[in-house]
Amino acid sequence: KESSTAFVEKLKEKKQGENLRKQAHHAVSLFYEMEQYSEGKIQNDISLVKNTISEQTSIDTTYFHTKDYPSNQAVYANHAHNIDKTAVQGSDPQSRTGKALKQSGADWTEIFNELKNVITMRHYSPKTLKTYSGWTRKFQAYTKSEEPRLVSIDDVKNFLTWLAVDQGVSASSQNQAFNALLFLFRNVFGKEFGKIDGIVRAKRRPYIPVVLSRCEVDRIIGFMKYPHKLIISLMYGGGLRISECLSLRVQNFNFDMKILTIHDGKGQKDRTVPIPKVLMGDLKAQLDLVIEQHEKDCQAGFDGVFLYGQLEKKYKNAARELVWQWFFPAKELTLVPKNKKRRRYHVHETSLQKALRKAVKKAKIPKRVTSHTFRHSFASHLLQANYDIRTIQELLGHSDVRTTMIYTH
Repeated sequence: KESSTAFVEKLKEKKQGENLRKQAHHAVSLFYEMEQYSEGKIQNDISLVKNTISEQTSIDTTYFHTKDYPSNQAVYANHAHNIDKTAVQGSDPQSRTGKALKQSGADWTEIFNELKNVITMRHYSPKTLKTYSGWTRKFQAYTKSEEPRLVSIDDVKNFLTWLAVDQGVSASSQNQAFNALLFLFRNVFGKEFGKIDGIVRAKRRPYIPVVLSRCEVDRIIGFMKYPHKLIISLMYGGGLRISECLSLRVQNFNFDMKILTIHDGKGQKDRTVPIPKVLMGDLKAQLDLVIEQHEKDCQAGFDGVFLYGQLEKKYKNAARELVWQWFFPAKELTLVPKNKKRRRYHVHETSLQKALRKAVKKAKIPKRVTSHTFRHSFASHLLQANYDIRTIQELLGHSDVRTTMIYTH
């Protein structure tokens, strides 16, 4: 068993990645556990599990004789695991070690770690991780931290009913909780919902988005200052989401072709939109400012900008290259506590939202205006200008035209 640590250290000396070392350690650990299932060990475990199974559980006792199996230790391990699962489903659940599973107060740390790993592996957004973790934590509290192996579909039904009846959550929140728990059961617990009779999926009411008139758009933008003024103008002129606009980099702009490319939008989708003619001069001036700021940063020896995933490990100097610089950079550098490096981030969402609220208040607009309102207004104004729905769908990046149809109100 001690050889496993030495093996991982050897991989580290060979400069293997951390994920690969973890994977190797996990594989070797599984192999070591399987080797422990000698015939005497498996007999002891089987005898222990048999005592925990209720009389109502019918299992052919001939299956408990190891002589009927080939000498493959993996078969023994798998068989013991299957028996363990059957025991857990009995009236008096116990683990293979004979320790009773906790009805409450169990540790869910591994569940949250696994949830994070599964979401990261699928390249879902950090917001998805935050949302799903939040609902999982609420579900854990509702079940009083019941042992994960004992959690059932009935717990999900009761939890969703409690949300709707006692907590009075909205239909969208109820559906969001359902999707989060469905993901949790399938990808973390390794269970299927099966028949979900009794779970009523809440139906959202038809939503009519808030749309500003062109005059109202101009009034709000008129009360804003740089750089928020340019950001909101670009969001309205291109129908961009707030995250898409703030995460733009220098390479996304093609001023010769007058095209803006959105990379990794919602749903990891790319699309192109035309650059508004009225913003062409301001955007080119912004590019000059970014180039000037980048030159100063390089002279000061900064560590570059934040990049996606493991991109910096693949391209060592990418973080300091001009094409990867944020088009709307933050004023100050951000200190990364882990490695003590100072990197530049883009303008934060909170900063833009605060500036927008102040501008709306000064403009005295009697509507509930958010950053997404300008995307709604972009689509509605195109419809008013007699653009076809399919063109608007492409510009907004909708997968289904029915999502775009909401603007036909």
